[in-house]
Amino acid sequence: MAKHGKKYLEAVKLLDETKFYPPREAIELAKKMAHAKFDETVELHLRLGVDPRDATQQVRGVALLPHGLGKKVRLLVFAQGEATRTAEAAGADFVGGDELIKKIEEGWLDFDIIIATPDMMGKVSRLGKILGRRGLMPNPKAGTVVAPDDLSRAVGEAHQGRVEFKLDKTAIIHLPLGKVSFDRDKLLGNLTAIIEAVTRAKPSGAKGQYIKSATLTTTMGPGVELDLKETLSLSAG
Repeated sequence: MAKHGKKYLEAVKLLDETKFYPPREAIELAKKMAHAKFDETVELHLRLGVDPRDATQQVRGVALLPHGLGKKVRLLVFAQGEATRTAEAAGADFVGGDELIKKIEEGWLDFDIIIATPDMMGKVSRLGKILGRRGLMPNPKAGTVVAPDDLSRAVGEAHQGRVEFKLDKTAIIHLPLGKVSFDRDKLLGNLTAIIEAVTRAKPSGAKGQYIKSATLTTTMGPGVELDLKETLSLSAG
């Protein structure tokens, strides 16, 4: 069993580990229990009732967080021609083609999200081994391969607070909600957006209860079990 420090053990005293907390109360509690010297990230962990080994039960998608993640996102766009100017005008941090591919092959990775136009994917595909293991490879299903006419929207969403989610091997989705310094209502708004996005992403092959549990935590804090009925009702408005 992992050993925890004194601050963590003090934080746990605020938590009733037998209780399932309504979202608003859970957020307030998670913020109170955050004890690190830095601005911790608030995280959501969803356990799904799907089989991650079944191709018809894969869960993947994108959530647009109305209040962002509390950090600057460095965005790289692979494009050429007029699409390059569109991406630059929309505020992309790095835009280009062959020269950026070469930099990445040489070890440069100072970016957080990659978007590519379809005509660039033939070249970008050779970066699969480098980008794939870091979850950075552009993918149409994740909304990161977009037509030139859609670049402005995609770049704007990425800077606003766009998070991708994907089922892991244990049937859990892990997602950031924002920072401990966010007020409760901003975190609640981001939580609502995530629940809505994951609900929309329910695969046709899913059987029985789709979302089985939800846990809120911070980078260094203990987990707070969410009342599932109240949490799922967020997506219903």
